[in-house]
Amino acid sequence: MASTSTNIDLPQLRDHLVTIALQAGEMITAAKPSTTSSGTKKNSADLVTETDQAVEAFISSELKRLYPSFAFMGEETYKPGQKLGDEPTFVVDPIDGTTNFVHRHPYVSVSLGFAVSKIPTVGVVYNPFTGKLYSGIRGQGSFLQEIHHGQGVQNNNDSHHLHQQHRLPLKDPEPLTGLDSCVVVIEFGSDRSGTNWKTKCDTWARLGRSKDEGGAMVHSARALGSAALNLCAVAEGTLDVYWEGGCWAWDVCAGWVILTEAGGKVVDANPADWEVPIPVDHRKYLAVRGATAGQRELVEEFWTNVEGTLEYEH
Repeated sequence: MASTSTNIDLPQLRDHLVTIALQAGEMITAAKPSTTSSGTKKNSADLVTETDQAVEAFISSELKRLYPSFAFMGEETYKPGQKLGDEPTFVVDPIDGTTNFVHRHPYVSVSLGFAVSKIPTVGVVYNPFTGKLYSGIRGQGSFLQEIHHGQGVQNNNDSHHLHQQHRLPLKDPEPLTGLDSCVVVIEFGSDRSGTNWKTKCDTWARLGRSKDEGGAMVHSARALGSAALNLCAVAEGTLDVYWEGGCWAWDVCAGWVILTEAGGKVVDANPADWEVPIPVDHRKYLAVRGATAGQRELVEEFWTNVEGTLEYEH
């Protein structure tokens, strides 16, 4: 019988992902970043390091040992044209925020997602530099734990200590009253030419521009460098909105679960019908934090400020 999310022990799978993420984090913090001989995948803004490849190889081998019948999609072993299928699939980014990692800026994460029938079902995102560990299971909530080293964990032979977990969001959701009260995240990405680049720049300019000149005048804007951590920050409520084009399934699968389980919403980055289902490999997203009111209105306000259309193949 084909595996479905109803006949998989999802809490146990989540726990396995947490253990793997902690071990992968040790590899990342111990490494000295150096780009591979090829240096980049596409251009000077699209880096790959030896650590990316080593961490993915470790994660892949552990998951295949634990779940030999499940599929695997990882950033470093992705082949052009590979599609996310309906079968249970681990969707993995070994280092989300590679540019930050190379520059030794600590906004870096291990992103371990699990999808069934293309639906993000389990997510674990871990920043080994700050010790923040996010996790979520579809229909069972999402949580944040703080990790400290060297104190031991019950029933675990590694050297991590997990503090009490906090359910997300970290504070009671507040109404969304408009973009002028929001902190918005938009990433440059590695595509720096053509219509997508123009759409991003023009949209960012309009979002920041004063209202008397036709802009939204958002409270502030950020470009932080990790899609997975961006989604988790929106989930915890410390950021309000994340708009992205060009990211891949492995960038968003884990964070998607964590965000939506915290009451957040993921919709199309381009203006579209609110309820249109968006696959995890859609590559164009608008993520909004959970709120007691105003979520729909904020999405619609954002869409009116999108200058052009993001066009990415998936």
